[in-house]
Amino acid sequence: MRNALGSVDTVLLLGGRSEIGLAIVERLVRDGAGRVMLAARGGTAPTEELRKLGAEVHVVDFDAARPETHAALIEHAAATLGDLDVVIPAFGVLGKQAVYDADPVAAARDVAVNFGGHVSAGLAAARRLREQGHGTLVVLSSVAGVRVRKANFVYGSAKAGLDGFAQGLADSLHGSGAQVVVIRPGFVIGRMTEGMTPAPMSVTVDTVADAVIDALKSGRQTVWVPGRLRFVFAVMRILPRALWRRLPR
Repeated sequence: MRNALGSVDTVLLLGGRSEIGLAIVERLVRDGAGRVMLAARGGTAPTEELRKLGAEVHVVDFDAARPETHAALIEHAAATLGDLDVVIPAFGVLGKQAVYDADPVAAARDVAVNFGGHVSAGLAAARRLREQGHGTLVVLSSVAGVRVRKANFVYGSAKAGLDGFAQGLADSLHGSGAQVVVIRPGFVIGRMTEGMTPAPMSVTVDTVADAVIDALKSGRQTVWVPGRLRFVFAVMRILPRALWRRLPR
């Protein structure tokens, strides 16, 4: 539950080494969150900074590619931390389209993580939040899924599925006390995109994390980062397909 100052108390990060995820958790701890679980493959995640800030930090093994384990992990987190105030699935694979073209099996495997893993983890988290009667699931979507481009259509299609799933899940939770916040950043400059040429209106990891915190405080449920991308994609959605194909890779 939120504490006396209105801050969240417990946070579960699925993808415990995620740069964006850790930036969000650090801000939540600075704002008063006292108990954190970092779930990461191999059961290793950076904890020193969060503990320095005074948080009780637990680290557990988590494999996004094993959906049969996700519900049990959510229940373990609740048993360890208490009611879950914020759940942040922050895992994913940013593969190259050329690699996927050459290896359809790799494409299917990564889509299973980028979409299927979020479906299983999201449904398990939503069930727990609904039973509690409160809590927020933060879904890190992307403008790559708003209209899929040929340059990264495998990744983009997974994000499109995730965004649609998150919107539907949010509607299913309406009135339960639990909610879903959907974050749609543009190109994020960070470890995941290292070596890539930033796109127009790129943002930093810190910018995305700040937007998440603002959404949690304001109650906004769909957030574009930066905000002006909302208007850009209002046009992009209706751009004739012949023109859309000609956009630079």
